[in-house]
Amino acid sequence: MAKRIEIKDLNVYYGSFLAVEGVNLDIEPKSVTAFIGPSGCGKSTLLRTLNRMHEVIPGASAKGQVLIDGKDLYGAGVDPVLVRREVGMVFQRPNPFPTMSIRDNVLAGFKLNNEKQAKSDADALVERSLRSANLWNEVKDRLDRPGAGLSGGQQQRLCIARAIAVEPQVLLMDEPTSALDPISTQAIEDLVLELKDSYTIVIVTHNMQQASRISDKTAFFNIAATGAPGKLIEFDKTEVIFSNPREKMTEDYISGRFG
Repeated sequence: MAKRIEIKDLNVYYGSFLAVEGVNLDIEPKSVTAFIGPSGCGKSTLLRTLNRMHEVIPGASAKGQVLIDGKDLYGAGVDPVLVRREVGMVFQRPNPFPTMSIRDNVLAGFKLNNEKQAKSDADALVERSLRSANLWNEVKDRLDRPGAGLSGGQQQRLCIARAIAVEPQVLLMDEPTSALDPISTQAIEDLVLELKDSYTIVIVTHNMQQASRISDKTAFFNIAATGAPGKLIEFDKTEVIFSNPREKMTEDYISGRFG
């Protein structure tokens, strides 16, 4: 079941450096929300706070609240490992486990958690996840071959299959097509539009056209100067952000005057 995300007064730090300041944002279930803005404005940093990947970096921390259906991910006693099962992530560059087969890549989340599955259940899960990632027909006859042997676009869809195999409610994507060719990019975009029927999706992208094509709402971030914290400048329906933004800074960025 897709979940609502509420970000409240969130500040994100690397050591004592304030990287992202004062973010308040509500993200609807079963929708695609795009984070846009120039490099260094904290988009990916903020994204990683939504499944507590940020704190994997030594000295990194976050203050404020990230609520998923009312439950604070940063509350006392919350296990970050369980958070990352509920909130899956797909990274900028496809990262299938190179020594694992296609099949084992899909099942990796279960194996990392030492969960036992009957072979028939595992087979059904592999097929369901690969079908959900629009990859099954391309790989069904070579499931035992290395995932690293696939094309870049196929590898990224394999990573999406791996992320959704553990049945998260939220899917985070950090520039998932930036390393891909146009045909593979379109395949991922089509997939995102299908997956939003089941998941809440948040995507970081530098591609304005991509944000306008696939997102329901868009959040624009910026920094006042080098070394200043990233801030949320404007958040609205995507068609409003791209056609009639409230803030001149948003309009300048979208029209290519900076960034």
